[in-house]
Amino acid sequence: MQAIVHAADVQDRDGGVLLMASLFGLYPFLLKLYADSGYQGPKFQDGLAYVCRQVNVEIVKRSDAGRFVVLPRRWIVERTIAWLNRCRRLAKDWERFNRNALAFLRWASIRLMIRKLCQTSV
Repeated sequence: MQAIVHAADVQDRDGGVLLMASLFGLYPFLLKLYADSGYQGPKFQDGLAYVCRQVNVEIVKRSDAGRFVVLPRRWIVERTIAWLNRCRRLAKDWERFNRNALAFLRWASIRLMIRKLCQTSV
């Protein structure tokens, strides 16, 4: 797992380029990136092309239908965020330091992975 916690005044697309720079440095074999519409646009595309040229970005947009529609690939991100938000410490942003927020995010992710591996409630 890779994560970067940054200040609220940093746009997600700018933080996304920082994350991809660290992620694809560790895993150069990753070639596909699924992102939501907040990451579309030339600024993110140019930053990502500068960091890692071989990555293909696919923007998964929300459905404009008035009812619930399951979209391919979007449910993976939404489900993961929902699982992590079950941890009370992550439901609200109370941390004073970014390193504390990152530590609790990793702790919640480890807990989630252990639960999925063991198939029991932890």
